[in-house]
Amino acid sequence: MARWPKSGFGGLTSRTDLVKPLIAAVNGVALGGGLELALACDLIVAAEHATLGLPEPRVGLLAAAGGVHRLPRSIPLKIAMGMLLTGKAIDAAEAARLGLVNEVVPLAELMPTAERWADAICECSPLSVQATKQCVYDGLGKTLDEAMGARYPLAGRLYKSDDFKEGPRAFAQKRKPVWQGR
Repeated sequence: MARWPKSGFGGLTSRTDLVKPLIAAVNGVALGGGLELALACDLIVAAEHATLGLPEPRVGLLAAAGGVHRLPRSIPLKIAMGMLLTGKAIDAAEAARLGLVNEVVPLAELMPTAERWADAICECSPLSVQATKQCVYDGLGKTLDEAMGARYPLAGRLYKSDDFKEGPRAFAQKRKPVWQGR
């Protein structure tokens, strides 16, 4: 079994505590650990020529850096199982069709597109983004009733924040909000 730092493969795959959104920009081949790193991100943008897959069974390994758990949570189970059990890779267009990637673009637009996604996130309240991420990921293993009834510390922090007041105020005044992050 591979020994990784506490933060996981690539310093990322076990970082389930990150509140900041992560965007993967896939340029080329994201097979095995490359896809596991991308799956550990919240959004994936891929260049048109990208290939994604988990070929570990073809070489007697296991996608143990989260691939076997994240891929079935990202695309339909039967398709994920087909990829996981055969090591089959897919191209960027198929990944987009399956919902594995958020956007596919020509290589020249890859980083500007990832930056556009980041800019769109940065227009939002940082506390709201953090609370949203926590609620989504912490709620995934729960039933809908359990998830909706659960307490999320970052949501509690948001509700007590100046930003929670600033957003509706700015909306009512038809101006851009000025987020304080507190």
